[in-house]
Amino acid sequence: MNNNTAAIELLFDKAEDYSKTSLELIKLNAIDKTADVASSMLAQLAVSIVAGLFVFSVNIALGLFLGELMKMYLGFFALSAFYLVVATMVYQFRNEWFKQPIQNAIISQILNQPKV
Repeated sequence: MNNNTAAIELLFDKAEDYSKTSLELIKLNAIDKTADVASSMLAQLAVSIVAGLFVFSVNIALGLFLGELMKMYLGFFALSAFYLVVATMVYQFRNEWFKQPIQNAIISQILNQPKV
């Protein structure tokens, strides 16, 4: 009887150790995935900021160039009209162009699958 009690206690101790180890593994995997997604998003943000500064500089140069060809303010109005058309298109297709690809990228990173 005493031998059965010792075996059951040993079984409970091993089950407790297993559950603690499993919980720790789940925590570490969650931390790893969160860090991976956050670092990827921050890298994308840094690239986007630099690209935005480049585009901003090119837009000023283009506006000034168009202003040389026309009156100064008309060059900036033409550039603004172009961006109004682009903004309307981006708004219309925002789910297909941005939301779905970003969701898919985050999910594939979390599941550690290659991007499609």
